[in-house]
Amino acid sequence: MKEFLNQIVEGNTLNEEAAYQVMNDIMQGNVTTGQLMSLLSVIRHRGETVEEMTGFVRAMRENMTKLSIEDDSIVDTCGTGGDGSSTFNISTAVSIILAAMGVKVAKHGNRKVSSKSGSADVLEKLGIPIDTTPEEGAKALSDKGMTFMFAPNYHQAMKHAGPARQELGFRTVFNLLGPMSNPANAKRQLIGIYDTAYAEKMAETLKQLGSKHVLLATGRDGLDEITMTGVTDIVELKDGEIHRFTLTPEDLGLNSGSLKDIQISSTGESAAIIEQVIKGKANESAMTIVTMNAAAGLYIGGKAENLKEGVALVQEAIQNGSVQQYFTSIQELKERRQYA
Repeated sequence: MKEFLNQIVEGNTLNEEAAYQVMNDIMQGNVTTGQLMSLLSVIRHRGETVEEMTGFVRAMRENMTKLSIEDDSIVDTCGTGGDGSSTFNISTAVSIILAAMGVKVAKHGNRKVSSKSGSADVLEKLGIPIDTTPEEGAKALSDKGMTFMFAPNYHQAMKHAGPARQELGFRTVFNLLGPMSNPANAKRQLIGIYDTAYAEKMAETLKQLGSKHVLLATGRDGLDEITMTGVTDIVELKDGEIHRFTLTPEDLGLNSGSLKDIQISSTGESAAIIEQVIKGKANESAMTIVTMNAAAGLYIGGKAENLKEGVALVQEAIQNGSVQQYFTSIQELKERRQYA
């Protein structure tokens, strides 16, 4: 590790195999907190390379607990987090809607860290269990088309990086690596990212790792979602090609809204908005942002030809009650341990 640190401090980057070795050592607990803090600080300062991120993700994937399921159609909606905007759990609402519409969703997430409500917190509030084994997760995905993978259960090796990350207190490469380390090996993802400057590198990394269709979205209002307040910057990886475009609600026949309409101060508030969205009774801003992101999920999952078609399909599913029917069917199944 000291040798690798010397290389990095001298201004050199790591090739993929060296990056893999470094991350493998971190995941095995063979790197001191001081060494890891130095590594994370230097890499943050000079920027991560695609080769480094590819090696890091490979090692994280090898050291995580995996779902024993092989399905290229699975979609994940896990973002980088940390946008500091205190919005309700948009990607969690999106996951429920997608699953109701026949998209297999392996939602990867955690409890709140810097937000008012983490995806695990709000699912618990909604009566949907989160704390499951990989076997139960695989069964839920097969039976109900959706599982929530509680990150600490699947990434136990990450505990070795915890003290250094806490001590540093700023975003590190781990914020980018988390969404790329899905325990169900999801090859289709909607990734909200706090800074669009990282999007091409992440897309290139996921291309190297075999992803099929990924959208990396950053709202210009600071949201790590497709936003409804104005312009979203999106980088798309599809069929091995990477390109960038922008998107507004008006592009999809929707109205722009206000950030304050979707902000919350507690998990309970977030759960209440999600329930209203599912019933089609939330405020327009909340309906719009969930509809846009769910439309993107349908597009990524191959259920819609484009985002505009996705919007129409989402609106129909909410209006005809099928989303609410699905949501009711997955609530309060904790005792039966059939759904994760």
